[in-house]
Parts: sequence; structure tokens; C-alpha cells
Amino acid sequence: MKTRSLIIITAVLLVGCKNNTDKADAYGNFEATEVIISSETNGRILHLDPTEGSKIDEGSAIALIDTTIFHLQKEEINAAMRNVVTRVALINAQNDILTQQIANININISRIGKMLKDDAATQKQYDDLAGQVAVLQKQINANNTQKESVAAELSVNESKKATLNEQIKRCTVKSPLKGTVIEKYAEAGEITAAGKPLVKIADLSVIKLKVFVSGAQIGKIKTGEKCTIRIDNGVNGYSSFPGTISYISEKAEFTPKIIQTKDERVVLVYAVNIDVVNDGSLKSGMPGEALFNIENK
Repeated sequence: MKTRSLIIITAVLLVGCKNNTDKADAYGNFEATEVIISSETNGRILHLDPTEGSKIDEGSAIALIDTTIFHLQKEEINAAMRNVVTRVALINAQNDILTQQIANININISRIGKMLKDDAATQKQYDDLAGQVAVLQKQINANNTQKESVAAELSVNESKKATLNEQIKRCTVKSPLKGTVIEKYAEAGEITAAGKPLVKIADLSVIKLKVFVSGAQIGKIKTGEKCTIRIDNGVNGYSSFPGTISYISEKAEFTPKIIQTKDERVVLVYAVNIDVVNDGSLKSGMPGEALFNIENK
């Protein structure tokens, strides 16, 4: 009888020791980095191919918004720019003609100057030719001023064209990260607007377990430390994963009282984020627990 009692007591102690060892240090839920991707322009959605659950690479095209209006506006600007180039070429041609006329008159001025020394020409003839050169030079100056104004129009049109090119570029909606489509808010053929959500993508490759630790534990852990993460695995107990503490809150989640006893201090909780490499079994919102290496601290 004594032997049987001893066996029962030993078994209870072993179970108690196992339960204490098996107990987690903190509990929480997994959180993934989620990004809601929205349209940057207004228009009809021509393509929106990803489906919920599909994998998306960073920079991959998600949707295409109709660019017809932007392309028509771009053609209008191109026509205006061609007109400006033609006007500049016309002004340059006029200046070439005026320059040639000045060159011809200068020849006559040189000839009249020689004749004037021999009293074979009058001063008036010389002055008239010099006046013609001055008038032609002013016309060239006026043409150059006009050319600067036309060139400014070209610069404005180039800026408008660059704006349209950027708008056309933004009609192709691309993913800013590698992840999984977890929600889809629109379909091809619908009309969208700037800022309207199209899909939600989550990066599930590295998922965070957000847990809360007590004031008694906070001094025994630090960022960068390794720990063990567990999730329920049905009848098999737990599945374990290595984790790394990436963030520890500087402030308690609950406002402490001005005067605290030792027992009161330990009920204050601090948020701790733990990064876990996901093998595909961890989902956002799933509960999990953490075991820290604090026995000897």
C-alpha cells in the first residue's frame, strides 16, 4: 500500500513539473504587415488579375486603369509642340533672310564709303543705307524676342507632357511588396477613383507575434534575443518555431498608480513584438505563445 501511494505521489510531482516547464511566458496573436493598395487615377479598370490567396512579387502589375483620355491629351500636346517647332523654324528662316539683307547692304555701304571719299556719292546715300541696316537689325532682335516666347510655350508643353506620362505610368498599379493577396475590393470593368482601394496584400514571409509581458519579466528580455514560439497542434500538442524579439514597448500598456507595491508593479504589461519566419502555417490573427530564455537571469 505504501509503495502504491509513493508511485502516485511521484507521478503527480512529475506531472506538476512537466506542466510548469510546459507553461509559456507570454501569449498573444500573430500580425502580418498588411498594405492596402489603391488606385492613383480615375477611370475604368481594364485588368485586375490577382485573386485572393495568390502570391504577388514586389513590382508586379496588379491592375491597369484605362489610359485612353491621357493618350488623347498627349497627342494634343504633341501637335502643339510640333506647331511650336514650326514657328521657331519660321522665325529662324526670317532671321536668315534679314541677315543676308544686312550683308548685302553692308557691301553697298562699303562701296558708298569709298565713293564718298571721291565725292562720287552723298552723305545721305551712306546714312540711308546705315539706317536700313539698323532697321533690319531691330527686326532680328524682335524676332529673337518672339522666338524666346515661343520656346517658353515649348517648355510648358514639355512639362504638361511629362505630367501626362506620369499619369499614364500610374495607371499601372504595382505591388510595393512581395506578399499574398488577402482581400480584393474591385473587379475588372468597374469604375475606380484615386484613393479607392483595390486589393489588400500581406507579407506573410516573416510574421510578428505580439505578446504582453509583465513588469517582472520586462527586465529579463531585450531586443535581438532568440526565443521559442508555439502554436496549438491539436492532439500532437504544440508546433514550435524560432523567434527573435524585435521590439519592446518603452511604456506600460496600463497607467501605473503613483504609489505601487511590489505586487502591483508586476501586473503592468508591456507590448513585445517577436519576428517569426513563416513556413506557411502561421496566419494573421492566429493565437500563439512565447517562451523566453529567462530561467537563469
